[in-house]
Amino acid sequence: MTFVTRLTLRSGDRNSLDKIVGDIKRSAEKKGVRVRGPHTPPPQTYRAPQYKRLDDMERKFPVWEYNVYERWIEISGHDASVRRVTDIEFPKGIHVEVEVSQVGLKK
Repeated sequence: MTFVTRLTLRSGDRNSLDKIVGDIKRSAEKKGVRVRGPHTPPPQTYRAPQYKRLDDMERKFPVWEYNVYERWIEISGHDASVRRVTDIEFPKGIHVEVEVSQVGLKK
């Protein structure tokens, strides 16, 4: 059976995110596993209000704005190959979601 593993990685640090995605892609290609991506949707911008005091909601600091970057890649191959590719230590600031689908042969 072949599995398709979709890795979605998110981080506020774009350089770190691009480095880890590049490492995953190179590792997968060395193992002979098929890779699609990385796909790069536009970053999401979040805004958070900052209050100077909790008991005085009228006095505020400037709104804090930050971006969250996302990359996703699909890796196709046998489960052991994909496991070896993704067996890495992810940096602290990167959130990883893994979605695995089993693809069978058509009859």
